[in-house]
Amino acid sequence: MSTDTLEKNSITEGTIWKQLLAFFFPILLGTFFQQLYNTADAIIVGQFLGKEALAAVGGGTGTAINLLIGFFTGLASGATVVISQHFGAKNEKSVSESIHTAMALAIAAGIIITVVGYVFTAPLLRLIGTPDDVLPLAITYMHIYFLGGIPIVIYNMGAAIFRAMGDSRTPFYFLLISCLTNIVLDILFVGGFGMNVEGAAIATVISQIVSVVLIFVTLMKRKDAAKLSIRKIAFERKMLRHMLMIGFPAGIQSIMYTISNLIIQASINGFGTDTAAAWAAWSKLDQIFWMFINAFGIAITTFVGQNYGAGKIDRARKGVRTVMIMGAVSTFAIEAGYLLIGNYGLMLFTTDAAVLEIGVSILRFIVPWYITYIAIELLSGAIRGAGKSLVPTLISVFGICVLRIIWIIIVPSVSPTILGVLTSYPFSWVVTSALFIVYYLKGDIYGTRKPRLH
Repeated sequence: MSTDTLEKNSITEGTIWKQLLAFFFPILLGTFFQQLYNTADAIIVGQFLGKEALAAVGGGTGTAINLLIGFFTGLASGATVVISQHFGAKNEKSVSESIHTAMALAIAAGIIITVVGYVFTAPLLRLIGTPDDVLPLAITYMHIYFLGGIPIVIYNMGAAIFRAMGDSRTPFYFLLISCLTNIVLDILFVGGFGMNVEGAAIATVISQIVSVVLIFVTLMKRKDAAKLSIRKIAFERKMLRHMLMIGFPAGIQSIMYTISNLIIQASINGFGTDTAAAWAAWSKLDQIFWMFINAFGIAITTFVGQNYGAGKIDRARKGVRTVMIMGAVSTFAIEAGYLLIGNYGLMLFTTDAAVLEIGVSILRFIVPWYITYIAIELLSGAIRGAGKSLVPTLISVFGICVLRIIWIIIVPSVSPTILGVLTSYPFSWVVTSALFIVYYLKGDIYGTRKPRLH
């Protein structure tokens, strides 16, 4: 193989369900280990330092972090689509330009996130009503976390680059290494050295740096057009514009999602530390479902992107139908598991009886509604894979964010209970899923002409 020839691409060939599963499982396992970063922090902190520290590293803290990190993840999705389409079309020059532009975007975004995140940590935590006994610990944790913003962002972009080219295994291996590093350092810093929440934050940052080193070394050693060269990292104007056209709406959508979740978090914090800790513990357990559905979403975005770029529209459509069935089967299995043994999962994070009681009530209420969400994640991923980003953003912002905020403003005043607040989730999921299904079936998602890549 010459140094300029792209590696063989199987996503546009072969049996669809086999290719989707082969791509899906490394993403799922990678997402699992990525979630273990904060989950390990929560388990170790909760057991060694108590419920105040648990609330400080989970719940509102995680939501506040997602406000910035989630925006960049949206931008990265634009890079994923652009790279995957050029990769599917076997356009070697464009693949190289898009990869170096994506990495330049990651570095710039990492700097911005570090500065903005550090400066606005305290005001944001106060805005969402973080309990007084939790606030100092939460500020410390987030300050250290955001100081590691650059490696966190670069890793996410690096993983997106590999996945866009149909390689979901390499970022999984890197996550496995960095996650194990994080767990070992968590135990060493918090359990061994007796450090507070800052120990957990430092462990997370160090482990992210490890993963970034692995990303750079591997990309720089490639022998094809996807080889990364440090001196070539720069913005190519047309590529950047194309990425932002797709990724910026997704980033705004992520911000709106997080703002609505912050409003919900503020309502939850109003019920006291026990409820805040229960929500933090449940949020970690809740990630199992989101790992599955997000992995399917990433898989279908890349699948549609590459097949759209290769002009294989019928294959892209069949892939969407297949992944919807996979998503539904997985969701039913997860719901059954949560309802049967989910209470034991909550015990990993806390042994406080009051916190556990609240956590179980949250679990039993939310879990049966998971099935109503899958169309949102999977259809929006497919639509973005075809290069359409604005309409999915508008649907999501209205259905998930606007309606949820309206609910939080009105309903808790009538039903001032934790379940009254949490009903905003199934309400918004049902409405938004219906809108996505109608748009996917009736809208001109793929167009009637052969796609033209910029």
